[in-house]
Amino acid sequence: MKAFVAIMESCGWNQFTLIYEDINSASIQVIPHLMEAIKESSVQMSNILNLSLLTSSSFLEQLERIKSQQCRVFLVHTSLKTGISLFQSAQNMSMMERGYVWITTNLITDLLHTANPSTFLTMEGVVGLWSFFPDRGSWFHDFSTKFQTKFKIEQPEEENNMPGIFAVQAYDATWIAALTLSEKNTSRQNFMDAVSSQSFAGISGEVRFINRKPAASHVFHIINVVGKYYRQLGFWSEGLGFSEVVNNRATYSNSLQNLGHIFWPGRPLHTPTGGVVPSTVNPLRVGVPVMAVFKKFVEVKNDNRLHKFTYTGYSIELFKETVRRLPYYVPYEFHHFNGTYDSLVEQVYLKNFDAVVGDISVVSWRYQYAEFTHPYTETGLVMIVPVSPYHGQWLFVKPFTLGMWALTIIVNIYCGFVVWHIERNNSPELQGSVLNQTGVLFCLVFTRMFYTNVENVNSNLTRVTTVAWLFAAIIIGQCYTASLTSMLTVKRLIPKVTDCETLKNSNAMVGYDRGSQVGSYLVDVLGFKHENIRSFTSPGEYAQALGNKEIAAVFLAAPYAKLFLSKYCKRFTTAGTTYAEGGFAFAFSKGSPMLPDFTKALLNVSESGTLREIEKKMLGSEHCVDQEAIQDEYERLGLGSFWSLFLLGGGTSTVALAIYVIQNLCQLERSLITIISDARKFCAHRRKRLSRKVSDVESAESPNAESHCLRSPTHHNHLGASPNTPRHTPPPK
Repeated sequence: MKAFVAIMESCGWNQFTLIYEDINSASIQVIPHLMEAIKESSVQMSNILNLSLLTSSSFLEQLERIKSQQCRVFLVHTSLKTGISLFQSAQNMSMMERGYVWITTNLITDLLHTANPSTFLTMEGVVGLWSFFPDRGSWFHDFSTKFQTKFKIEQPEEENNMPGIFAVQAYDATWIAALTLSEKNTSRQNFMDAVSSQSFAGISGEVRFINRKPAASHVFHIINVVGKYYRQLGFWSEGLGFSEVVNNRATYSNSLQNLGHIFWPGRPLHTPTGGVVPSTVNPLRVGVPVMAVFKKFVEVKNDNRLHKFTYTGYSIELFKETVRRLPYYVPYEFHHFNGTYDSLVEQVYLKNFDAVVGDISVVSWRYQYAEFTHPYTETGLVMIVPVSPYHGQWLFVKPFTLGMWALTIIVNIYCGFVVWHIERNNSPELQGSVLNQTGVLFCLVFTRMFYTNVENVNSNLTRVTTVAWLFAAIIIGQCYTASLTSMLTVKRLIPKVTDCETLKNSNAMVGYDRGSQVGSYLVDVLGFKHENIRSFTSPGEYAQALGNKEIAAVFLAAPYAKLFLSKYCKRFTTAGTTYAEGGFAFAFSKGSPMLPDFTKALLNVSESGTLREIEKKMLGSEHCVDQEAIQDEYERLGLGSFWSLFLLGGGTSTVALAIYVIQNLCQLERSLITIISDARKFCAHRRKRLSRKVSDVESAESPNAESHCLRSPTHHNHLGASPNTPRHTPPPK
C-alpha cells in the first residue's frame, strides 16, 4: 500500500478507486493498511467497490457507475481469475483506453507468470506491484534447476516452469519447519512458537515472524504489461524510493519516471492525468445567471440569428482558465438560468446543474445546497453615498510642508536681522529702545521682501542682501500662489452620509442589486425596514437614483463597488464600515470530487498572476482618479524644491554680515592704533618735562647753590619770596 501511494504521488494523482475481492481475511485486512498509508499523503480514495458482493449483472452496473465519474485511477486487489475477468469487462466498456490507469497488487502480479499470454492483451498498460525475492545466487540457481526439472515431469502441458514467489516461500517454509523439528524439546504444542522464533536467511530473503505472521516486505518489483508479456521496470524500497536495481550501487529517486518509459493503457506519449476521458463522460452542466447586474462579471446574450446563447465576462473567463489548470480534462457546457441567485445555487442541490459560475457570493445558508471554491474576489459589503465639495479652513497652509514653512520663517528672520544690523547705525528709525528695535526688526522681516526701493539704504552690503532675499521671496511666493490656486480649483469631496445608523434613524431609502442576498442582509442583519429598501438592475439605475435623491445610499459587494466607483468616482464614494461578506466563488454539488482540484487550480491562477491579468482585461477598461487620494493627499511643496533659493538668500546674508563685521573690526583696529600712538607721544612728552623739572630742583639744592644763596639775598627775591618768608615745597605733579 505504501508502494502504491508512492506511485500516486510520483505521477501527481490525488484520487483513486479501490476494487477488491473478499477472498480471505488478508484481503479485508489490506484496507486498514491502505487507509494508514494515504493518511499521511495528499491521496484520497474517492470510491470503493467490493466484487464479492456483486452478481454478474450488478458488476457491470457498478463498473458503468465508476466509469461515469471523474476519477480514472484504479487500484485492483483481487485474485488472478477475477482480475482477468475484470479487465476483459473493462476492455469491452472502453475503460482500457488512453486516459485510464490500472494498478494491481501482488495478489494478481505474483501469479502473472502462470497466466496464458493471450490474456495479457486485455491487460496491456497495467502496472503491477510484484513481491520481491533475490533470484540470484548459487542457492537459488540450484533450486530453480531442480524445480524446473520436476515441474516438467509433473506438468508437461505448462509452458512456463520458472519458480515464482509462492514456490520460493514454500521451499523456505519447509526449511524452517525442518530446522524447528530438528531441535530438541520441540513438541506439537510449542511447534508454532518455535517456528515464530526462527530467523532464517532463505531463498526469498530474510524470513522472520511477528506475532506468528511473516514480517512485511519492504521491497517490491514494479512491472508493466506490454503486448503478450510483461517487463520489469525497477524496484520500490520503503524509505528510499524508486531504483533500477537493489544493491549497494543503487540510485534512489521519488520519481517513477526515472525507471524509464511506461506503457499505459492506449500507449499515450505522456503520463495520464488520471482524469476525465471526453469521449466517455457527459459534459459538466454549468449554470450561469442571466439577471447579473454588473455585466462585466457575467453576461448572457441570446443570438436569435444563430439560436444560441453566448456567455462572457470576468467570471466566465476565470472559470475557463481554471479548467485549463486542472490535472485532467473536464468537458463542460454553459446553461443560462433566469432566476434569483439563491434559486440558482439550489439547482445544484436538485441535480439540474453540476456547478454554478458567475458573481455568486459565498453565504452560509447556501452551504445547505452546495459547496464553494476559494473566493476569487475581495470580500465585504460596502455602502456608497453621494458626495459634496468641501475645502478645509486650513487649506492655505497646505501648499507647503511643515519643514518648508519653518525654514522660510527662519531664513526671513535671519535676512531681516542682517539688514537691521548693517543699517541700524545709519538709519535713525532703526535705533531706539530694545522694544522699539525688536518691533522694527520683525516689521522689516515681513515687509522687506515686498519692498523694492533700495535708494534709502547706505550700504552696498544691504543692497546685495536685499536683492538676493527679494529674488528668493518672489519665486517662493509665486510657487505658493500657484499651488494654492490649483488646490482651490480641485473639488474636495466628502460623503453626505457617514454611517448606517443615520440612514435607519431617518427612514431613508437604500438600494441593492436585484436577485442577490444583500436584500436579506439589509433586513435581517442591519435592521432596515422592508419598505425602505429597493432593488436595481444596472449601475446606471443606481447612479440616477442617487443623483435624484430617490435613495440615500446603495449597498454593494466590494467587487461591485470597485467597478461602480471606477465610473462614478466624481459623484459618489464609500462611507461607513465594510460589512462581512464572503466574496465570489464557484459553486459545486456537495461532496464533488472535483472541488479540491478546482480550488487548487484557482489558487494557481491567482498566484501565477493570471488572475490579475484577467481582471485588468475584463474589469479595468474604465479608469478614474482614486477619490480617497484627492480627499486626503495634496501635492505639497517641500524643501527639496527650494533648497537652492534658501542657500542663495541665507548664504548672501551670511557673507554680507561677515564682510560688515570684518570692516568694523578693521576700523576699530585703526582707531585703537591711533589712540595708542597718541597716548605714547603724550607720555613721552610728559616724561621729558618731568625730567627737566627734576634737574632744576636738584641744581637748586646743591651746596654751592646754598652758599651762593646765603651770600646773595636777592636770590630769594628772584624766586618770589622774602628772606623772612618760610619756604614751601610745591607738591609733586
